[in-house]
Amino acid sequence: MSSLTSRDRRCLEPFLDMGSGLVLNFSDRTMGEFFQEQVGLNIYDEKYQFKGTSKAKRMRAFWELESDHTVARALDALIEWGEEFRCLPDDPQQRAAIEAIIARLKLSSPVPEVDAFTASVNALDFTAAAKHIRAAIEANEPATALDRVHVFMMKFLRTLCERRGIAVTREKPLHSLMGEYVKHLRGSGQIESEMTERILKTSISTLEAMNAVRNDQSLAHDNPMLNHDEAVLIVSHIGGLVRFLKTIEAKTQASQS
Repeated sequence: MSSLTSRDRRCLEPFLDMGSGLVLNFSDRTMGEFFQEQVGLNIYDEKYQFKGTSKAKRMRAFWELESDHTVARALDALIEWGEEFRCLPDDPQQRAAIEAIIARLKLSSPVPEVDAFTASVNALDFTAAAKHIRAAIEANEPATALDRVHVFMMKFLRTLCERRGIAVTREKPLHSLMGEYVKHLRGSGQIESEMTERILKTSISTLEAMNAVRNDQSLAHDNPMLNHDEAVLIVSHIGGLVRFLKTIEAKTQASQS
């Protein structure tokens, strides 16, 4: 269940215009579609109606039942929806209070970088791996996602290398892809500090070690799983790396447009 306090709810409910049993400008259909698309949940499931059947009461049940991270994802998406349809209050102080609540909820995740695990191209295996990783993290079971993290990184780095004209073959291992990618970043002047370069170079050997974790300590094979704390460390580290590389790529694309 989420850690939302009664004070948090008193901030959220007027912000989302829940006073009359509604939520923003949602109809029954659009609210159902929204929750399915944004958090992969059926808001009309019976488990969300123990407080009542109105949209607002289902939202309150959702806040009570779901994890901090899932609630934060939904709130972020609700803000995007509200901005698109211009149905949010025009109150900077109120907005700041809501964003502070969301930030606090995100910090409670065992892996703060969970949102980094999103597919950057529309490929079924990439999307499925990303979804599995996020679900495992939200369930606080990161060890069950280690093999999917390996799959995700292979697809992610192959995509980055292909964009930069780096040869990609099926046989090229994860750490080799990272090595060639870092070399290209350095050659194109996209790394400003020696420390950043060292961190990225260290990631090459880190990814090489990930092969053993995948083969011997994950669900990829019939193995005993890695302990929880080390799994959190590994997934957090990879998530931070992915987020940084996505930032580099976004800047590159912006400069070329």
